[in-house]
Amino acid sequence: MAFPQHRLRRLRSNPTLRRMVRQTRLSVDQLIFPMFVRPGNHIHNPIKSMPGQFQYSIDTLAHECKEVADLGIPAVLLFGIPEEKDAVGSQSARPDGVIQKAVSRIKVACPELMVITDVCLCEYTDHGHCGLITERGGNWVVDNDATVQLLVDQALSHVQAGADMVAPSDMMDGRVAAIRYGLDQAGFHHVPIMSYAAKYASSYYGPFREAAESPPKFGDRQSYQMDIANSDEALREVAVDVEEGADIVMVKPALHYLDIIWRVRQRFSLPVAAYHVSGEYSAIKAAAARGWLDEKAGVLESTLAIRRAGADLILTYFAKDLAQWIREGL
Repeated sequence: MAFPQHRLRRLRSNPTLRRMVRQTRLSVDQLIFPMFVRPGNHIHNPIKSMPGQFQYSIDTLAHECKEVADLGIPAVLLFGIPEEKDAVGSQSARPDGVIQKAVSRIKVACPELMVITDVCLCEYTDHGHCGLITERGGNWVVDNDATVQLLVDQALSHVQAGADMVAPSDMMDGRVAAIRYGLDQAGFHHVPIMSYAAKYASSYYGPFREAAESPPKFGDRQSYQMDIANSDEALREVAVDVEEGADIVMVKPALHYLDIIWRVRQRFSLPVAAYHVSGEYSAIKAAAARGWLDEKAGVLESTLAIRRAGADLILTYFAKDLAQWIREGL
């Protein structure tokens, strides 16, 4: 009997041909680099649980952003660590706050770099939750509606400082509509919102909470972040944010939620972002340090999987490595 006519290995036999017919491609234009900034000078603090990542003061952040821009990475996402924290996150919207000052400095040093700011209260509250807390039935709970106006104030202060985009990550109901209205009323119709639309209550945020110094002091965030078992709910969350005026919708985490990325990509026509979170980053770093896998191969495979699932943009702590590898032709 003759061998079947179709030999699928024909298109895999030559490295150049494999590159020519590759269906999923990485571009530096798809990358966003998350960064952590704190008050002070000449600070370049290693983050123990995230090897290769640092907390920066504003001066060192500006220098690092120049390197990011030189690699062709188009955007950074900033997380701020204030000098003081309190129950209402009062430092979050100050014109002289750490993020506001950092944005202004970066836009002078690297005007071509898109600066995106995280909008949330968890880094600014002494209790570590993403909003104001109130007592209800003997328990402390996050007050959704009271929090929303503080998020509007925070977002507006970031944009007034020069932020190119705001990214609310708090998961409060109605915050996208409120931020959109607040920005429009202030004349910032042109500023887009990248919404953390489907943000799960994941165990993979641990290293980030060390980096941002924002672990909750009591309870957890499951009352406002999504249940890890739910997928249809993610589509409802995204649909609401789209209706409220989000310009880009995000799924977080990325690798463990590829099915959610795929469903969002199929359902909505907006750009879809995916956050390759700290725990996913640190897991690869830890395994590579022990020789259990090849770091470069693991990073490329993970990032391609996120792209293959449908993400247009990828927020990743590997952005600088990826940009360099892309420049070298992978």
